[in-house]
Formats: sequence, C-alpha cells, structure tokens
Amino acid sequence: MLEVIDDYAILFLDRHGNVGNWNKEAEKIKGYTEEEIVGRNFSVFYNEESRKNRLPELLIEEARSKGRAQHEGWRVKKGGKLYWSFVTLSAIYDDNNSVIGFSKFVRDLTARHNQEKTTEEYARELELKNKELEQFVYIASHDLQEPLLTVKNFVELFKDEYKDVFDDNAKLYLQFIDRSTERMRNLIKGLLDYARLGGKQIKTLVDCNVLLHSLENDLFSSITTARATICYEDLPVIYGYETALRQLFQNLLSNSLKFKHPYIDPEISISVVNRENFWHFEFKDNGIGIEERYQEKVFVMFQRLHSASDYEGYGIGLSHCKKIVELHGGQISVDSALGEGSTFRFTLRV
Repeated sequence: MLEVIDDYAILFLDRHGNVGNWNKEAEKIKGYTEEEIVGRNFSVFYNEESRKNRLPELLIEEARSKGRAQHEGWRVKKGGKLYWSFVTLSAIYDDNNSVIGFSKFVRDLTARHNQEKTTEEYARELELKNKELEQFVYIASHDLQEPLLTVKNFVELFKDEYKDVFDDNAKLYLQFIDRSTERMRNLIKGLLDYARLGGKQIKTLVDCNVLLHSLENDLFSSITTARATICYEDLPVIYGYETALRQLFQNLLSNSLKFKHPYIDPEISISVVNRENFWHFEFKDNGIGIEERYQEKVFVMFQRLHSASDYEGYGIGLSHCKKIVELHGGQISVDSALGEGSTFRFTLRV
C-alpha cells in the first residue's frame, strides 16, 4: 500500500527520530536511497538554520505530547538542494499507550510555493504600477489645468479690453480658442475623475431604489424636458462604493436621455436578477441605438460616435462606467440596434 502512494514521502521513525523505513516516493523526493538513509536521524532533511533552532527536536516533542505536529517550510535534499514541503508527524503508540515511534508524511510543494511567490510578486508589481499610473495621471491633469486656465483668462481679457478693435474674423478665432480650451479643461477633468475612481473610498450598503429615486430628483429637469419614463422596482441593496455606484447609474441614465430618438419619448427600463453570486443589471432604452461595429468602442475613453455639434459630451462617461463595474468585480457590455435602442448589461458582485 505504501509503495503505490504517489506525491507523498512516507517515513517511519523510532522514538528518537531515526529512520526505520520509507517508501519509494521518499527516495524520489529526498534523493537518498534506502541504504543511505535507514538508521540516520531525520534531522538530516533540515537545513543548518532549522537544526540550529532545534526544529526537528521541537516537532518530535510536539508530536509526542499532542499526538501530531505539522510544519511547512524549506527542507534539504541529498546534495543540499532546497525544496518546500508540508510535513505531518504523528505519534505511534503500543498497547500501553506509550510512544514507540512516529510516522512522517511529507509532500513536496515547491512548484506551488514558487507559483504563489510569483503571483504575489506580480500582484505587488502591478499594484505599484497602478499607483504610479494614478499618480502620473493626477499630476499631469493638475499641471495641465494651470496653463489652460491662463489661456482662458487671457482670452477673456482680450474680449473685454479689445472688443471694439477686433473684426469679425478675430472674434471668431477667439471663440474657437475659448471653446478648445474649455473642451481640453473638461477632458482633463474627466481623466482626473477616472484616475480617482476607487481610491480612498469605503464600501457601504447602498439601496439602489433610494439611489435611483435621488437621481430622478437630480435629473428632474432633463427627464421632464425629454418627457422620459423611467421604470424600476425591487432593486437590491448592494455592498459597494456609494459615490461610484451613483456615478454609474447617473451616467447610464444621462446617456439614455441624451441619445433619445428625435420623434419618440424616451422609455428607460431598469431590471435586475440575482444569479451565481452576481447581480445582473439591465438598463434598456428606446433611443437611437449603436451600430454593432461600435459597441466595444463606446467603453474606450475619449471615443465619440457623434460630432460635438449633434450631441454634447467628451467620450468619458461609459469608460467611467466600465471602471466602476470592474471595481465591484463585474463586467459591462451593450446590445444595441441602430434606431431601436440599447440595452446596457452589467454585473455587480453580491
């Protein structure tokens, strides 16, 4: 039975820790032949530091007093090569309940340990890169706003002090400069808001019904002007970032109101189901829709499908939505047909 067990080295020790017998897997893991190891103390499998700290003796003492001892750490193969193993040392008793020896089960976990270390190092490196990127975006956005503000202020000075001197062409040029600086300022603000998403926020319980009711009040003017109908009921309470979730719902509602069909009153339906530890949301509207070839593009920052003269905006809102959903462990997508409306689907972890 012992010979057919794979992946585990099985040793039998006397009550002093000397090896009496072991299986073939022990030879493979530890590198010794049976002749080389039988009769030697199992401390030979521990590195110098472990022996200096009396780890083998402490494991024997714990197994003798408690019946079993376990330990995970570095061990030494024949030739001095280290490997990471998980060890269980169990006491063996005679009929009088006296300890006469120990069984030792050893599993080589070097591959798993190395993978975990690699994953941890990658996660630390990724976290560092993300922090550096967010810091860069913040600094760049902050520093870029200052010269833009200077340009805008001087344009206003030109308008006030030289308005009687400028001809129509000069006024038109200043108007273009003013619009461009304002657009750049809003783009930078959007980039800064995107970098801030998820930072220094605390998760709380958020009632989506209360959240939507509050947004209806905030967007009352836009909803009334568009003659829109918004339908929802029995939305869940979600554990998440309240400010970010509010921005997610507001961006999707605003999108439906903005890209409404010119001759049809907007109808927006919000529904949700609980499935496989996720809330599955649907925001459905009857607006102008999106061509299939653009349905992935809409979530990319600064990507616009329409000219600024037709629809306001800077191509930022849906990229914010994507990041917010991902912060909550979910995914977002859109199904749409041109002229027939759009359905935005996203998941939030329960």
